Amino acid sequence: QAQLVESGGGLVQAGGSLRLSCVASGIRFSIDDMAWYRQAPGKQRELVAVITSGGSTNYGDSVKGRFTISRDKPKNTVYLQMNGLKSEDTAVYYCNADAVTFSGRRVEYWGQGTQVTVSS
Repeated sequence: QAQLVESGGGLVQAGGSLRLSCVASGIRFSIDDMAWYRQAPGKQRELVAVITSGGSTNYGDSVKGRFTISRDKPKNTVYLQMNGLKSEDTAVYYCNADAVTFSGRRVEYWGQGTQVTVSS
């Protein structure tokens, strides 16, 4: 059964750091991009960071310079190092994996989410 399992969320004071991890398992296809999204109460889900299979990265404007996405391809794991956390970073963080099937079709997988709460 394909699944993405996030960990590392929690409560932290403003200015602090957290490291999120996401392990992908049971995915039969080749994983291309992996990403982190977040959704705050009453807001739409937004892209936080994405990393390609080649290691290229891209970040949402609000987290540039503070968050770093990395990836361990053999372990099918993606990380999000979050520094300088602000109250506006409070959200549920979701892991996303974009895979390519044997017929070339793209399919997305999502984790259940992990809560990050930043207290001011």
